[in-house]
Parts: sequence; C-alpha cells; structure tokens
Amino acid sequence: MNEAGVAVRALRIAVLLPCYNEEAAIAQTIAGFRASLPDALIFVYDNNSSDRTREIAAAAGAIVRSERMQGKGHVVRRMFADVEADVYVMADGDATYDAAAAPDLVRRLIDERLDMVVGARRSEIEAAYRRGHRLGNRVLTSILARLFGRTFSDILSGYRVFSRRFVKSFPALSRGFETETEISVHALELAMPVGEVVTTYGARPDGSESKLSTYRDGWRIMRTILHLFRIERPVLFYGSIGLGLAVLAIVLAVPLAITFAETGLVPRFPTAILVTGLMILASLFFFCGLILDTVVRGRREVRRLAYLSFPAPGAEPGPGEGGGEGRASSASNPGRDAIGAHDGA
Repeated sequence: MNEAGVAVRALRIAVLLPCYNEEAAIAQTIAGFRASLPDALIFVYDNNSSDRTREIAAAAGAIVRSERMQGKGHVVRRMFADVEADVYVMADGDATYDAAAAPDLVRRLIDERLDMVVGARRSEIEAAYRRGHRLGNRVLTSILARLFGRTFSDILSGYRVFSRRFVKSFPALSRGFETETEISVHALELAMPVGEVVTTYGARPDGSESKLSTYRDGWRIMRTILHLFRIERPVLFYGSIGLGLAVLAIVLAVPLAITFAETGLVPRFPTAILVTGLMILASLFFFCGLILDTVVRGRREVRRLAYLSFPAPGAEPGPGEGGGEGRASSASNPGRDAIGAHDGA
C-alpha cells in the first residue's frame, strides 16, 4: 500500500447519513459505504421517520441516533456537534450517491490538505436528476458565484467530505435543505482550500421517495443566499439600496434645480421634502453598511481563529504542540473517540 493509503487508513473516518423515511434504501447505502470504507464508523441520524429506517439501519451495523427537530439543517448541526473524527463523509441515505467514490474523495482531501471535497453530481438518468432540478441548481450556483466570487459547480450536492477543522468551525444555523448552501458559503467566506470531484448520481431504489419540493425548497435556498449576502456583504447589500435611493432622489431633484435656476423659486415643496428624505435614507443605508462591515470582519476573524485551532487534514502536531499523544492513540484505534463521544451523548 502506498503512503497516501496508509495515511488514510490511520485516520478516524466517520460516515454521516441523515435520514427521513429511507427504509427502502438505507441498508443498501450502509453496505456501499461499508465496502468502500471498511475502517469507517457509519452513523445514521434518523429525523422522525415513521417507517422502519432505524431498525433496518441498526441491523445493517450502523450507529443509529435521533434528531427530533425536523429538517436536514437540524440533523447536520447535531451530527457535526456529536461525532468526533478526523475526516467526515456526509451523504444522503437514499442510495443515490456513489459510495465507491468515497475513498477517492477522502484521498484527495488528505493528499491536497483540503477542508472540503464536494461530490459534484453527474447523471444520465432523468428520474435521478430531473431537468428542473438541474436548471435550478445552475441558476442558484451562478447567483452564488456572482455574490461570493469563486464557487462550485454543484452547491446543492449532499455528498461531501470534510476535515475536522471545517466541521468544528461550522456554525450550522440552517434548518432544512438550504444547509448545503450555508456550507458552501462558509467555505468561501473563510477562504478554505476546497476541491470538487465529479461523481455519478443514480436513481432511488424502488419504494423510496424524494423529500424535495422543487419550488418550496428552491425558494428557501434562494432566500438563504440573500440572507447570507446581507450578513456577509453588508457594504454591497446596504450600499446598493442606498445607491438606488440616491439615484431616485437625484432624478426627482433635477427638475427642481432647473426651475430654481430659471426662476429662483422652489414651487414643489413636497417633492423637495421627499428628495431630502431620500438622500438622508441613502446616507443612513451607506453608513449602516460600513458599520456592519466592521462587525462582520470581527466575526470572520473569530471564525477564522476557531478554524485555525485545529490541525490540517492528515497533519501531525509538531514539537511542543498539544494533543500529540492523544492523536497517536486515536490513530492506532480508529473510531474509539467517536464511539465514546456517542455513548456518552
């Protein structure tokens, strides 16, 4: 086995599978990741399923936990808080993602010292990845790219591999399927080293139904992008509103200025008062953006420091750094800390 393969095997790898009514697919999903990552611990987080998802997952050998707050975002928050590992592989429990690609995603994360690798979906099966969903994904991805700069080709993919420092620095504030968008923006805002690998995307097994609502979830994702844009880019967000108000005020003021230049009179006092109010509002929006930008910069520095408090993927602590003995012990017994954390949860 090459050096990269040895490094991967020495790491604690956790497979995280959020589930809601996936009894038809969860066993196949677990078997796929068990075959591709035999040393990994597989966690299934059930989100109030009304079928036999929990029983089937436990019978398949997964560690089963529950999250009562409905929504994928709540499940992701719980998984990231509970599980202790060096590398996290997150996928859906519907057997649509290619589990055989997981070792390649993990290897790239380790070899290139990345913090996230996205499994970009590629499918020739219309039922697996409908044209409407592809179009919506492209539109939302392009919007995210315009607002936040560099981005990914598939921001809505649920197949991702994370480093420990990504997971433990991610606040996970979303409630539903918009959590993938929040994850992407978190990586972009902290300028994390990330990668993307094209993976196949298959159809659900018979008896398994999608929980996605094209229009409802699309609107929620769009709303999340705008919300994150307001929070992370306050100068641009509030400055754009201020600029619009200032332009409107100038357009209304031009006729008044011409009339005043010709006659020395201002006959339309309501318009003049409106122009004054619009310019005051424009100034308030502009300075609000500047003040909030200072606040956001401070928050970003705190998040960056929290992120830097963890070592890079596959890195060993140097001389004098804390945690060396604990990491060596964990590497010799993969998954021990993860099991202990959950048994005590």
